[in-house]
Amino acid sequence: MAELDDIVAVLPPLVRTMEALGFVARYFNAVDYEALLARVGDVETSLKAERPRLDTWPARLDDVRGALVDASDRMIAAFEALRAAPTAPDQLRTTVQGLRQLPHAQEALWPLAANLPPVSRYFLAPEHRDDAALLARLDVSSPRADTGLFHVDNEPGDRGGHSIFVPEDYTPDRAWPLIVALHGGAGNGRSFIWNWLRDARARGAILISPTALGPTWALNGQDIDTPNLQAMVDDACSRWNVDRSRLLMTGLSDGGTFTYVSGLEPTSPFTHLAPASASFHPVLAQMADPERIRGLPIHITHGALDWMFEVEIGRQAHAALSNAGAEVVYREVADLSHTYAREVNPGILDWLGAP
Repeated sequence: MAELDDIVAVLPPLVRTMEALGFVARYFNAVDYEALLARVGDVETSLKAERPRLDTWPARLDDVRGALVDASDRMIAAFEALRAAPTAPDQLRTTVQGLRQLPHAQEALWPLAANLPPVSRYFLAPEHRDDAALLARLDVSSPRADTGLFHVDNEPGDRGGHSIFVPEDYTPDRAWPLIVALHGGAGNGRSFIWNWLRDARARGAILISPTALGPTWALNGQDIDTPNLQAMVDDACSRWNVDRSRLLMTGLSDGGTFTYVSGLEPTSPFTHLAPASASFHPVLAQMADPERIRGLPIHITHGALDWMFEVEIGRQAHAALSNAGAEVVYREVADLSHTYAREVNPGILDWLGAP
């Protein structure tokens, strides 16, 4: 079958290019931008060479072809944008536009994970990709209707909805940890979910990635987001067997700041908080309910190279929350700027007590 040969030819460079774009997203720093692109090299060249093989497929394979074409074209466009990025200050805007292609490509490719083992392995945390027992559990011929990736009022441009992922091997005979992951300013949950999906899938956790009701999370004025998040958690707990002793709220940048704001509320259902690259004011610790904050597990990640919220903010948060009685784990990442460090996820899941 010629189409199978085409898949074998296209998938490896496609996955390599997606991994390379993820690398750029993780290590992006305007100061070292050219050196960063040099490190990944012309990774998209082989994908460009193989991509035309998909153009002659028969219509009966449009679903598979469409996924591969969409993901491939987005990766090629992403690297074209990265290599065309001008110098600062426009460099940041152009680079972000290129990096935003990655979650769209991941969403396009995801439906093929059920039938193509290389795609399934891509959607696992790297340290689990050779776990034969896990791969066998995820290879479900007739998956439950309540597993997989769902979008609830979370189409592009929607506000206040959420995306939710339930691993294919979910069964209700045990309680599963729940992760609620909050995007950064101007982001959305439909894209941010890919920062956590591979780890949730590998470690056996249900994952919700909401979109703020406003342009970003309710950090000023009336808090319209906390009740919305509570409703999402309540709905998930009514549909799946959720371990209420392992409810994690985490978030990047504004999402991390809102993790503090909402998670320190006395009525918050979350048992663990994990803000990343977040702003913080000591008054948050001073005004928090003493019973809520005492013994509360908080995992803080901050980059030493953060250009938006300087690393001293993370250090101050560590000190203020520890002094207030919280059980704080502080991880300062030497080579991290204001981006998401997916490599911290396994440690957070260990800390949460995920399987």
